[in-house]
Amino acid sequence: MSTCNRTEIYCSVDGGYGKRDVSDWLAKFHHVNVDLIERNCFCYGNDDAVRHVMRVAAGLESLVLGEPQILGQLKSAYASALEAGSVTGRLGRLLETSFSTAKQVRTETAIGESAVSVAATSVVLAKQLFGQLSQSKALLVGAGKTTELVAKHLRQAGIKDLTIANRTLARAQDLVDEVGGQAALIGDIPDLLVDADIVISSTASPLPVLGKGAVERALKLRKHRPFFMVDIAVPRDIEPQVGELADVYLYTVDDLANVIDENKRSRERAADDAESIINAGVRRFTSDLRISKAGDGLRRFRAHAE
Repeated sequence: MSTCNRTEIYCSVDGGYGKRDVSDWLAKFHHVNVDLIERNCFCYGNDDAVRHVMRVAAGLESLVLGEPQILGQLKSAYASALEAGSVTGRLGRLLETSFSTAKQVRTETAIGESAVSVAATSVVLAKQLFGQLSQSKALLVGAGKTTELVAKHLRQAGIKDLTIANRTLARAQDLVDEVGGQAALIGDIPDLLVDADIVISSTASPLPVLGKGAVERALKLRKHRPFFMVDIAVPRDIEPQVGELADVYLYTVDDLANVIDENKRSRERAADDAESIINAGVRRFTSDLRISKAGDGLRRFRAHAE
């Protein structure tokens, strides 16, 4: 399994094979010095290996505690291995048990419930203000990676009307082609504000791109329908005075950081409960494995007797 920050090999070994054999194979496959791999890898066996795979599946070994993508990546690796015919017996049972244990962690703990990224937290706060977002309109300023993540989270939350404004129209259009919506120029923002309920800005501009005057004008035309605004940029994209206006809920990246820190603490508390579930999963798998081995022995004995 290979992800953005890990390459791991899960294997069932017999006949005296061990860690060095796996390292030798990996070195030859990628044309890398085996000593370099040995110096930068770890190896778990038996119950420790079982526990590690379950922790990975549950998101306890991720850079962002509890993030759900890793489970999908592990399932994809398993599907590829099944297709190649390289996963059977103990290893197959281990992965299947890991998936069910990870599902139990998700359903019985709050490990993945609190948003711990800027993009996700922005959308959670917007939902707290507007409730369902399906009828809301969003204006995203900038077309970088953060804007892309915000756009994807908004789409998942039900936003249908999405506009991306950028200094260059071509870059905005590229992002629109990926996430949907309409492309616009930053110069169009004063007119676009009138229809926008959610404004999230993340540009590299050294000066604010949205001032108090433009927001005041838009509020009058909107008959003071509220704005939800998030300024993710450093330095700021939205003038601080905008936050003083009635009917404007303005959050900065510092405000989001406070929410994220509390959410991380919540996930850490949930991780303790997750560890208990994983320990039970390890015991269950080990017990099933012993029963399976006993069954193999009985089958051999029966065959020999016959």
